[in-house]
Amino acid sequence: MDPLFSGFEYSWAIWIAAALAFLFFGFTGAPLAIWLLGAAVLMWGFGAPVWAWAVLGAVALIFAVKPIRRVTFSNGIMKLMKALNFLPVISQTEQTAIDAGTVWIDGELFSGKPDFNRILNESYPELTEEEQAFLDNQVEHLCEMVNDWEVFQNRDLPPEVWEYMLKEKFFGLIIPKEYGGLQFSPLANSAVVAKLTSRCGPLATTVMVPNSLGPAELLIHYGTEAQKNHYLPRLAVGDDIPCFALTEPNAGSDAGAIASSGVVFRADDGNLYLRLNWDKRYITLAAISTVLGLAFKLRDPENLLGKGEDLGITCALIPSDTPGVKLGERHDPLGVPFYNCPTRGTDVVVPIDTIIGGVDGAGLGWKMLMESLAAGRGISLPASSAGGIKTLLRVTGAYAAVRKQFGLPIGKFEGIEEPITRIAGQAYIFEAARRFTCGALQDGAKPAVVSAIAKFSFTENFRSAVNDSMDVLGGAAISKGPKNMVAHAYYSVPVSITVEGANILTRTLMIFGQGAIRCHPFALKEIKALTDNDLKAFDEAFSGHVGHVVQNFFRSIMLSVTRGRLAGSPVSGASAPYYRKMSWASATFALVSDIALGSLGGALKVREKLTGRFADVLIWMYLGTAVLRRFEAEGRRKEDEPFLHYAMQLSFANMQQAFDGIFRHMDAPGLGWLFRGPIALWSRMNQLSSMPNDQLGKELARAVQIPGEQRDRMTSGLFVPKAENDPVAQLERAFMLSVQAEDVARKIKGAIKKKELPRKKPMLLLDEALEKGIITQADYNLVQRAETERAEAIRVDNFTLDEYKKTAYQKQPTPEPVEV
Repeated sequence: MDPLFSGFEYSWAIWIAAALAFLFFGFTGAPLAIWLLGAAVLMWGFGAPVWAWAVLGAVALIFAVKPIRRVTFSNGIMKLMKALNFLPVISQTEQTAIDAGTVWIDGELFSGKPDFNRILNESYPELTEEEQAFLDNQVEHLCEMVNDWEVFQNRDLPPEVWEYMLKEKFFGLIIPKEYGGLQFSPLANSAVVAKLTSRCGPLATTVMVPNSLGPAELLIHYGTEAQKNHYLPRLAVGDDIPCFALTEPNAGSDAGAIASSGVVFRADDGNLYLRLNWDKRYITLAAISTVLGLAFKLRDPENLLGKGEDLGITCALIPSDTPGVKLGERHDPLGVPFYNCPTRGTDVVVPIDTIIGGVDGAGLGWKMLMESLAAGRGISLPASSAGGIKTLLRVTGAYAAVRKQFGLPIGKFEGIEEPITRIAGQAYIFEAARRFTCGALQDGAKPAVVSAIAKFSFTENFRSAVNDSMDVLGGAAISKGPKNMVAHAYYSVPVSITVEGANILTRTLMIFGQGAIRCHPFALKEIKALTDNDLKAFDEAFSGHVGHVVQNFFRSIMLSVTRGRLAGSPVSGASAPYYRKMSWASATFALVSDIALGSLGGALKVREKLTGRFADVLIWMYLGTAVLRRFEAEGRRKEDEPFLHYAMQLSFANMQQAFDGIFRHMDAPGLGWLFRGPIALWSRMNQLSSMPNDQLGKELARAVQIPGEQRDRMTSGLFVPKAENDPVAQLERAFMLSVQAEDVARKIKGAIKKKELPRKKPMLLLDEALEKGIITQADYNLVQRAETERAEAIRVDNFTLDEYKKTAYQKQPTPEPVEV
């Protein structure tokens, strides 16, 4: 055999075998030792000269022997990164946010090689018998007590509703039973909010806030035993009404910029106290609260606590009747009548033990808030949005079957099918994500990045669903009155978009900005090692990072060329191709993320348009994964396959759009031309997916316009009123009868085709069809009743001039809240 460097007649078989071996090494992430062994075998086979062996030996010595690698390679890289300020500077506030919570399957998606066996073993929980009974009884009854139109007109819930909520512990859903609460799971908390949302948005908000970020949540995790024993029993039964004051005029999404202050001082009685000053806004329930949770920056000028002068953000519980506390005013968030209020405090003096956690909790407020928000963002707003989307689906599908134009139900027109399809697809996706996220929280995870994904994606898609529903209902959606089932959701959407972190910044700063550091398998370790000047830790992290990039390079290319077919799937059947595509998407996302981090470094932090597109990929990877988990958990129902296909194709199409945006705008030094040119061209030619086709959309739209088990499953967990004169109940009746009447219409149309009846609209031929025996008397009565119910269901509200002026312009008096 000719040596490698003395001739050109080589065995193609050896070259092909070597190429396949190296592709295999790269795809599987083989360790460096295997690469070196493979290179040695290849060199031996081709008779490499001594100097080539010397080069291989030097490479092995430098990179495979850790002590040598640290000194000769990693030390230089570490110094260069420090000199260039390459990695992002992380403030203490950002560090606390990054450290808060846990990494969940977001880490799998960031890895480039998600473990779907693990993902399919993640919880997809069910309600307990006790929780289901509460939904079927107390929650059902509470919904029956509330009239949404009257709540908006009176600008408050009725006193008897407040009394019932307190009596049945609706403010104590999350409080442990040992303190008198219900101790419900995250899924039950979510289910309660979702069902209440289907009846009345302000009702749901009133219940969700005390069970989200607030005194109870903070006390359960961080309070002293004395604080728990005093407050939790009172909060559980409504003897205390809580609120939590965080947002300020100059501190919204940047909560670390709060100006509210607290100063430690020793009073004449020898005890330690806090002097507090604050100016807060957008605080739900503040005006009627009896205990105010407060976030402020704490100073201890005399170091009386022995923890330094500037302790940082701290949380405390302030009785609302403390001198200097100002409450009793309300904001008016787009006319949505839940208690959203300002509160101020001037020289408010309270004992030191009002700090949550006591003296030990001083300065730990930001950590408390970040961990609590990680859980809260995954429950409350996602629950209200998922419940809202399912409600819109049920109402819009029914209305499209009832409302007729040109002699046909409007739901049969393709133009109407499109928005109904979008709502149906969203209902399937976001119910999957709601259950999946609650499963993680139920298992004790606090996934900060996933919670941010949930908050953003649920509320944004609820906005989309509301707009689609408004389009289908048309005049019935814009005419205010008791019969309008959509308008109040339309008013409320911008509120959910804004609260708990504005969606714009949640997308551009938190999801990828926080995720790229928190969920990446090596980035946070590298940053910490650089900060600590720890060469050994940096060497371990950086070498692991290099191997991670190499593997994802090979995986991304090979999965792209084979359209994911090289990836495995934990299941067979309809969903299997989507697991393979998800591996392809994850590998590409991981590789391109590393290229962005590696080429732009700390500058990526301010490239918010780019980070927003990375966030979009991560969002839809998560939502698609939740859909796969749902389809599996629900037994791979054949009738649900159109929903699966639609949801997954939509997810991948949205990822593709985001990738295209990344490639167009990735102006990394020396690499911009590569991304804008060859990579972008290949991506467009070899797309992850296009949008779902029209036929698939038709299947979804039809499924939700047919009464039955599948429609009920797709809209499960809602309040469906039974009162005969309730607008939703009227619509449901008209829907059922209209669908049944279609069978009678088909009999008449068949007779027209046979020329047994003249060519007229079926409704004009009822008497003649009955007389000729084409339809029965029961058919005739059914159609007549259906038309009566249809007319009532599509009727919109109207007012006399005096009624209109009162409804539209006169300020309604605000009833006094219930005594607590």
